Amino acid sequence: MGLIRVPQSQFNQLNRRQFLQVSGLSSLSFLLGGCGGPLFEDIVGKVSEPLNQRVETLLFQPQKLIPEFPLGAIEPEALIVNSFRGNPVIDPTTFRLVIDGEVNQPLSLSMAEIQQLPLTSMVIRHVCVEGWAAIVQWGGVRLRELVALAEPKQEVKYAYFQSADGYYGSWDLPSALHPQTLMAYQKNGEPLPVENGAPLRLASPVKLGYKQSKWVTRITLMSQLGRVKGYWEDQGYEWFAGL
Repeated sequence: MGLIRVPQSQFNQLNRRQFLQVSGLSSLSFLLGGCGGPLFEDIVGKVSEPLNQRVETLLFQPQKLIPEFPLGAIEPEALIVNSFRGNPVIDPTTFRLVIDGEVNQPLSLSMAEIQQLPLTSMVIRHVCVEGWAAIVQWGGVRLRELVALAEPKQEVKYAYFQSADGYYGSWDLPSALHPQTLMAYQKNGEPLPVENGAPLRLASPVKLGYKQSKWVTRITLMSQLGRVKGYWEDQGYEWFAGL
């Protein structure tokens, strides 16, 4: 389309954030992703989304760790709770996480089974497209370990998440397998509160907040996305939504 022309020599010298600043995609993504309903999504969103996804996928470094914060930087009151259809209360003793789709070993895991896997804890900034952020400690199991147990087929490119409240979303597989993408069951060293997604939610420093589904009950691994890609994304918000 010829919308962005950066000489190859300059491109090689730019990191991801600098490139987004040069191209203007960072600020454009902000406009497109507002949880309250951006004014221009119907006009701009559908036109620019494929370009955004291609560029962000190109620049994403799936194994690069995002710098974390010390425990003293945690902001206990800063994490604002946004609910979709209220807070579903799930009995953790009967909860099962289903992992299915294009896999060799479909799984149905209890919380006890999930908590037997290695616990990973990280202090990261949770960024909401509404314009606020909060430094939070999340604890849980790396999603890549759960995916590995399911033995995905070689063609798998996406992870599709379904939640107990009807919310849904999808991620590119490299972001889902990033070493700091967790299925979290702890917040700030304590059991995850119901309003924050208990018993299990996504937490990652590589995606905006609306990609981090709460109350996740099913993960479907697939080679192609269907017509529905995510609750907000289906209304015109950016699909990749990377940080």
